[in-house]
Amino acid sequence: MNFKYSNTNKRYHTLDYFYKEKFNSKVFKVSLNANFTCPNIDGTVGYGGCIYCSKSGSGEYAGNKDDSLEEQFISIRDMMLKKWPKAKYIGYFQAHTNTYAPVEELKKMHDIILKQDNVIGLSLATRCDAITDECLDYLENLSKKTYLTIELGLQTTKEATSKLINRCHTLECFETMVKKLRARKINVVVHIINGLPYETKDDMLNTVKYLNELDIQGIKIHALSILKDTPLADLYKKEKFKVLSKEEYIDIVVSQLELLRPEIVIHRLTADPKLDDLIEPTWLIKKVSLLNDIDKEMVRRDTYQGKKLEKKN
Repeated sequence: MNFKYSNTNKRYHTLDYFYKEKFNSKVFKVSLNANFTCPNIDGTVGYGGCIYCSKSGSGEYAGNKDDSLEEQFISIRDMMLKKWPKAKYIGYFQAHTNTYAPVEELKKMHDIILKQDNVIGLSLATRCDAITDECLDYLENLSKKTYLTIELGLQTTKEATSKLINRCHTLECFETMVKKLRARKINVVVHIINGLPYETKDDMLNTVKYLNELDIQGIKIHALSILKDTPLADLYKKEKFKVLSKEEYIDIVVSQLELLRPEIVIHRLTADPKLDDLIEPTWLIKKVSLLNDIDKEMVRRDTYQGKKLEKKN
């Protein structure tokens, strides 16, 4: 079959396809660490951060926070250019909460990256409770000057799980921010996690069903990574909650893809933890194999992104 949003054998709307269609070029993200914190770390809404989050704030592959942003950018860009010498770049502010600072500070950081050659956009990973109205005004203006994406962490729609993982914001807060961003025509990508403690397959599918009804442009699906020196690792050691098998994860991801509108861009289908930090699931270390197996399962089921929506209509 030929999936509408693909120029390869993929049966879902890949980020690579989206960028090539939009910019007529290979595009890669340059991951940066601007040394932010989070409102659920510093006591504004809570302490300790999300229980799964590493000390790098989910920025394992971002730059070194002790280097300047320009140094980080150049170092990572030059490494990536060895693989894609004619590519364009998006500055990806990845670690921790990247709108959690005064607007003037944000502007200075962004200007450093936007002045670099061949930068065509910015992507900011953040939280729904860390974007002020003043920041929204700034982001709206920024989105008119460059290709801007706001990546909002949600992880789950199940409130009991959200409390367990110490998100410290409500689903209502998340939905309100999505609507505020879209009212200003700012692109929204949402992060979710499969395999959170005590969640069922139905819980994970419900998260995707909910997001499919919102005006979002993309999604990142992560597998829960139990990393060393995190509260999640302590919880796992104490309670030995169920960890998804590779086969269960593939089944859930394919089922989620079937429930998503085809135009929603799939930015990620798995986590990318560092081997030295990973406790479970160990099958995550073979990322390419996992992605290939997801493709194979979609072929086996003769399915594709959005197929279940067609049946409903």
